[in-house]
Amino acid sequence: MKRRKLLKGLSTLPLIGALPISQAAAASSPARKKRDIILELGILSFINAAGTLTYMSGCIMQDEVVETIESTSRHFCMIDEVQDKVGEKIARLVRSEAAMVTCGAFSAMTLGLAGVLTGLDVNKVEQLPHLAGTGMKSEVICQKSHNERYNHAFLNTGCTVVEVETIEDVEKAINEKTAMLHFLNIQANAGKITHEEWLALGKKHNIPTSIDIAADVPPVSNLWKFNEMGFDLVFISGGKAMRGPQSAGILMGRKNLIEAARLNSPPRGFTVARGHKVNKEEILGMYVALEKFVSGDHDREWKGWEASIARIENAVKDIKGITTKVTVPELGNITPTLTINWDDNIVKLTGREMRDRLRFGNPSIEAGFSGLPLYHYQAGSDSVDPAVAETLKGGNLIRVTAWMLQPGEDKIVAKRIREELQTASKVS
Repeated sequence: MKRRKLLKGLSTLPLIGALPISQAAAASSPARKKRDIILELGILSFINAAGTLTYMSGCIMQDEVVETIESTSRHFCMIDEVQDKVGEKIARLVRSEAAMVTCGAFSAMTLGLAGVLTGLDVNKVEQLPHLAGTGMKSEVICQKSHNERYNHAFLNTGCTVVEVETIEDVEKAINEKTAMLHFLNIQANAGKITHEEWLALGKKHNIPTSIDIAADVPPVSNLWKFNEMGFDLVFISGGKAMRGPQSAGILMGRKNLIEAARLNSPPRGFTVARGHKVNKEEILGMYVALEKFVSGDHDREWKGWEASIARIENAVKDIKGITTKVTVPELGNITPTLTINWDDNIVKLTGREMRDRLRFGNPSIEAGFSGLPLYHYQAGSDSVDPAVAETLKGGNLIRVTAWMLQPGEDKIVAKRIREELQTASKVS
């Protein structure tokens, strides 16, 4: 009895040698210093007043996306099951028959076309990109103004791109080799054939239609607009306005085509797209980013962008020789954009010099350059296409956006641009 009472009494006491000692050890050991790998490697970190450019690492992911990536990294999952479950959820959000997460919009284009070419025939999947003698189709038709560099994604399947300009051209170009009719939304106003006419041509000839909307949200409604319009495949980036992983995108469209695209995609190792791996963390992170984007307060966000742009504009428009203009692109990167132009007789500075002063100042700021597509000008490099080299040298304007600015950075951008313009000005 004495022994039983002793044990009972001991059971009510703190665990001597366990909890108190571990607490003491935690209290006495120094807190682990968080490693700053960007600082450690001397990588330039900057304020992004240019936009969601791939060479600028796209976007800063939403906190919930980062948390999802971090938490799911500690689990093993079957990639196909992750794609199955996430694809069902995404399809409901974007109002399509089916969807999958890809490693960017470019990947979505390659996989989508691969699905069109092979269907669910594994032998055909293994043949890509060698189309000769397989019975597979081999041509993608698009308008001349829509045939830009990202269409290289189609060439990866072994297909060629056929350019057209009019409906009559399409009718003549269609033949037994035609696999798909492709449309580039951001160039819709540059072509002679409208969305509706393009879809009608596809329906008439029973040929799948696709559309690239890589950078075309906001508005959020574009996520389902083109599915509801009738396009068979829609390609979009995930690491832009949706602020998902930069290496993720979404392929959405007809169920049979998405199933075929999945057969061409990892984890299968015998496909043309084996290098298009997207891991479970990115797939799940992309889903969370999309979910958050769809449910976001877009009116409030837009007003915030307008306020930031107004703050930057007000900081410089009183400087002699300066003119400013706020515009909103019609088809892609649809956000308030401030153009700051100056009289180079007063402000002795080119647009290129202004960008470099902002880039190499403290803090470093990236701004848009002239009217030139930003991908022509790579950070820290003068190796550009000869055709645009002269344009890069000249110009007396920069463009600024606010949608990738973090809280408070609009004030910093306003101050720095004003300082540089005043420094270069003959009249303060």
